[in-house]
Amino acid sequence: MATLEERIARLEAIEQIKSLKHRYLRACDDKRPDEFRNCFIAQGAVIDYGPRVGKFEDADGIAEVFSRLALHRVDDQIVILDMHHAVHPEISLVSETEATGAWTLRFRQVNLMDKTERVSAIEYADRYVVEDGAWRIASCEVTVLWALVTPLPEGFTIMESFS
Repeated sequence: MATLEERIARLEAIEQIKSLKHRYLRACDDKRPDEFRNCFIAQGAVIDYGPRVGKFEDADGIAEVFSRLALHRVDDQIVILDMHHAVHPEISLVSETEATGAWTLRFRQVNLMDKTERVSAIEYADRYVVEDGAWRIASCEVTVLWALVTPLPEGFTIMESFS
């Protein structure tokens, strides 16, 4: 049986990984590409966001796509508005420096160029490692369970944005 110190260390690691994922999701919604990139390992992250976004052999590639899409502006207004809410985390420690995680993502996106709203149920399968003393995402695979895309209603108004 694990000692109390070992059990506390495992719980602390799991909470640190949850904080990492929340920081990643918040960076997505808040349009902070540097913070988004820093959630991944420095080199060699394996990322598969599916056919809609793509596969990447390093986080720099997805960070570039994120910056291009998330920060895209028309008439000085951000035109892609996202909401990422991850729930049901299942974090499993493989060792003191490696873990896996499964999350369910409730994703909502307003696209002001296409005038559509996308609502999706998505599953994340992640692998985390400790790098430079902090947990980072080493791999991330996304499976879209379903998506509903509807046109925005006539006369819609966005009350707050990143303008």
